[in-house]
Amino acid sequence: MYSKIAASNVKKSFKDYAIYFLTLTLAVCIFYSFNSMGSQKALIQMKSVSKIMKVMSYVSVFISIILGGLILYANNFLIKKRKKELGIYMTLGMGKRKISIILVMETFLVGVISLISGLILGIGASQGLSTFALKLFDVPVNEYKFAVSTGAIGKTVLYFGIMFLLVMIFNVFVISKYKIIDLLIAGKKNQDVKFKNSTIYLIAFILCVGSLGVAYKSILKVGLNILDPMVLISIALGILGTVLFFFSLSGLILYVVKKNKKVYFKGLNIFVVKQINSKVNTNFISMSLICLMLFFTIASLSMGIGFKTVMDAGIKKSMPFDASISVTNKDVSYNIEDVLNKINFKISKNEKSVAHNEYVTGMKASEFLTTGDFKEDYVKFVKLSDYNKILKFKNEKEVNLTKDEVLILSNTDKFMKPINKKIINNNNRINIKGKEYLIKNPKAIEENLQTAYFTTSFFIIVINDEFLSGYKISNSVINVNYLDENREKYNKKYQKREDYGKGGFILGISKDGVYSENMVNTNVLIFTVIYLGIVFLITSMAVLALQQLSEASDSIERYKALRRLGANEKMIDKTIFVQTLIYFSLPVSLALIHSVVGIKVTSDLLNSLQKTNINSSALVAALIFIVIYAGYFYTTYVGYKNIVKSNL
Repeated sequence: MYSKIAASNVKKSFKDYAIYFLTLTLAVCIFYSFNSMGSQKALIQMKSVSKIMKVMSYVSVFISIILGGLILYANNFLIKKRKKELGIYMTLGMGKRKISIILVMETFLVGVISLISGLILGIGASQGLSTFALKLFDVPVNEYKFAVSTGAIGKTVLYFGIMFLLVMIFNVFVISKYKIIDLLIAGKKNQDVKFKNSTIYLIAFILCVGSLGVAYKSILKVGLNILDPMVLISIALGILGTVLFFFSLSGLILYVVKKNKKVYFKGLNIFVVKQINSKVNTNFISMSLICLMLFFTIASLSMGIGFKTVMDAGIKKSMPFDASISVTNKDVSYNIEDVLNKINFKISKNEKSVAHNEYVTGMKASEFLTTGDFKEDYVKFVKLSDYNKILKFKNEKEVNLTKDEVLILSNTDKFMKPINKKIINNNNRINIKGKEYLIKNPKAIEENLQTAYFTTSFFIIVINDEFLSGYKISNSVINVNYLDENREKYNKKYQKREDYGKGGFILGISKDGVYSENMVNTNVLIFTVIYLGIVFLITSMAVLALQQLSEASDSIERYKALRRLGANEKMIDKTIFVQTLIYFSLPVSLALIHSVVGIKVTSDLLNSLQKTNINSSALVAALIFIVIYAGYFYTTYVGYKNIVKSNL
């Protein structure tokens, strides 16, 4: 008998609370998809994938906590909605123990159905994710094979099994605390919403605008420089402004709309405004949290793929040679070739090499560039003879300079733009140690003089050898290209870092090693932010949906009053659509504004390393966002209508 009641209740819930099952199914789907990548044979042996799977296992624990909280929240909503039904069971003589058994059976059925549907959907979604991973790891797509991960299935069943077990325990505990009278009159109890003086809301809104304005202005000015305390202050002000926005919103909406009598008294607008007011006033903390989660989702999904493009382009730009070894000096002037001889490091016959030295004369970029923060950035100098050796090594045409000419190299936006604008385009001359020099190149030459983890030509001046005769070497570099195809043994040879002498250290870097390391770190970051972003999006939409459905259950008497006053079904449906749309749009709108600023700051940082266009990744992010947003909005709207219609 109990199983029949449980099955009947689950069947009824599918119709009225599809949002609950949609959320559970999507949660299982996403969880399985991101934990199943290791099953793709073309990726199994890759170091990147093994590290990603390790990180995913840790992230999944955090994700399971979020999803577990969401499931408990959704379950609590369903229990709240069914208080009257449970009260009738008690009135008919059914004990709390038997009611608990029914709820346990329902949770078990829901769990099984959600797991099966989510895993089926996840197996399909994981194939697309695997294809995406193949592209990220530069593996030919034709190596893709359809795969089902039994390990990921087991992990998903285990994690969600624990979640549903907690829900069962929670339900038993909640039922044990209820009294019959509380259950029977639950539908007649409405939350007492106390509206404060409109002046308080106005002050809160002014503080909100001020906080967000300062936060936006500060973060746009300092960027993502984590060493600058203004970054943390900007984040704190942004969070405060978000909370104040939703706190002030309910009173502000009522105040503004009331002032416009034509709008306020048109149709059922007065009813819609009151409904929105009540819900925002009650849930302003949760709406603030949802807004911040959506901001993270939009920004992370938009920048994720763009970040990969930037890193790949930046790596190619920063690695013109197969390998480089440098010795950096502080107190003593070391020459790289002498150092390698002393440590018995030999360049083999299967390698070509070229060496050059860099010098610091004490001149800083701030002496040449009056705008920007260049206080601690020294200008480096390279001899013309060394630069020509590098050009010859790269099979490029050598350059000639008179004693009054120089070349300027720079490949980062922080320096390149002001150098081109303030120095080269201005008068094409530069004053070095009291002497005017003509800049021969029409714009800053964008190239690295060694293979490195990032672009290193910040502000380099190529000058005639005589000028640097009295200065000590600050950095000495030897660049190497391999002549045979056995790259692995050479890569291991050049991956080294060790101290050398007084105030110096040797750093060896290979192109393949840098690329592999950067690919691992970049792809781990991309998958992590996408994983978190999608889960945050689902969680945010689910909470908004459940809050609206809870509003529907609490407002049945109000809709009955509307029907008695003559409102027809079409008018009631319109009020439901409008308030659902507004409630879903409020946190999304502010999140979009946050995201514009966040994406601008992140783009500026990425563009300072490498020019990039995030249009394609932003389009993909928008598509994912719209699909999930539209799905939850429509399901919520339909569910809201069903709840109201079934009770009228």
